[in-house]
Amino acid sequence: MQDRAVPALILAGGLSRRMGRDKASADLAGKPMIVRVAERLRPQIGALAINAPEGFAVGIDLPLVPDTIAGRPGPLAGVLAGLRHTAAMTPGKTHLLTVPADTPFLPLDLVTRLESAAAAPDQIVLAASAGQVHPVVALWPLSLADDLEAWLAAPENRRLQAFVARHPSIAVDFPLLATPVGKLDPFFNVNTPDDLATAERFFEVLAT
Repeated sequence: MQDRAVPALILAGGLSRRMGRDKASADLAGKPMIVRVAERLRPQIGALAINAPEGFAVGIDLPLVPDTIAGRPGPLAGVLAGLRHTAAMTPGKTHLLTVPADTPFLPLDLVTRLESAAAAPDQIVLAASAGQVHPVVALWPLSLADDLEAWLAAPENRRLQAFVARHPSIAVDFPLLATPVGKLDPFFNVNTPDDLATAERFFEVLAT
């Protein structure tokens, strides 16, 4: 890894209600799904950590960064924890990439394209595809940490999009991928057992 490579955080603190069990540890083509996500990221980034509660373990040796706000209030708490962790552990870095633990087909040029789109140091750079913005896949300026912490101090402030709207932002559109079994959104997220079966089919054809 180059020293200038952006650090990244996998957000794995969700409750996985629709899956009925922890999504990050769900088996996908022989490996836990979070391992598949990490494999897509590793060639693109520097330091990598996981945002999840204490005790989280799925056979992946990465630093654990728990929320600093109790009650599992959502992905913004994970972003805040990641921003604070990055500032403390990797001095000199200016941004943090976040991705969810249930997106195993992330683009291999994700970081390059997000970094290239940033027009200002305080701008949030979001991924998009098929006309939809994916705010949990984003490049976050570390300078937003204090404002985010103050924002989350109010219990009604939990919506990620509402916080993004407070700051300059830009969305970068990524194309769908053509596969033998149909178009694949690179930000396809696995929320249900049916989604997991769909992801398995895509893995099978992409591996051939």
